[in-house]
Amino acid sequence: MTSSASDFPWVAPMLRATIGRDLRRSLSGFWVRGTLPAGGAVLAANHGSWWDGYLLLHLGWEFGHPARIMMNAPELGRFPFLQRIGCTPPERRRELARAAQAGEWVMIFPEGALQPPGSLLAPLQPGAAWLARSASTPAKPVPLIPVALRVLLRADRTPAAFARFGRPCAPDDLGRALARELAGLDADLQAADLYRPPEGYLALWRGQGAQQQETPASRLLTRITGDRL
Repeated sequence: MTSSASDFPWVAPMLRATIGRDLRRSLSGFWVRGTLPAGGAVLAANHGSWWDGYLLLHLGWEFGHPARIMMNAPELGRFPFLQRIGCTPPERRRELARAAQAGEWVMIFPEGALQPPGSLLAPLQPGAAWLARSASTPAKPVPLIPVALRVLLRADRTPAAFARFGRPCAPDDLGRALARELAGLDADLQAADLYRPPEGYLALWRGQGAQQQETPASRLLTRITGDRL
C-alpha cells in the first residue's frame, strides 16, 4: 500500500458497505452451520464461486471479528485498495501468520484457484497448512478450520450461499477434513426442501433477491384480469 492506512479513513467503511449491499442485492441469503472460532484462526475454504472471498470477509464483519484474506497478486494488483479491508497477497504470508497469532481470522482458498461450480475438492496447495503451522506456538496454538462453501440457485430468483464450518484439524489432515465438510454440505443441500435451508443452518442474513413477492402491480393485474386459482 503506497499511502498510510490512516489516509482516507472513509475508504474501508465505504468498501464494507458496498460489498454488504452487493451481497444482499445479488444473493437470496447466507446460511451458516458450525462453530465459529472465538480467537485467531486459519479458515481454509473450497473456492467455487466469485462471491466466496466477499462472503468470508463479510462473515468477520458481521461478527465484529478482525479478518484478512489471501488474494492472488494479479487480482489484487487490479484493485489495490482492497488491501484496506484485509486482502493480502501471498508474498506477505508471514504478515498473515502474525495476524492469526494476534487473534484475527485469516482466510485462504487452498485449492489455489477458482473451481467449476459444484465440483469436488481440487488438490490443495500447501499455503493453508503453512499458515497454521507458522501462526501456532506451543503456548498459543492457532486452529486450522475447514470451511465448505456453496453458492447455488435453488427455489429463489437469485443464488443462495451456504457455509459449513468443521472442527479444527491437523495441517496434514486438511485435505480429508475439507473434503468431508464439502461432502456433508452437499448432502445437506440435497436432502433439504428447495424452499427451505437445510436442517441446522442459521441465516446470517436474507437478501433482497429472495422468493418472488406479490407487488402492487401484480395485485392490480390480478384485479383487472379477474384470474383466480
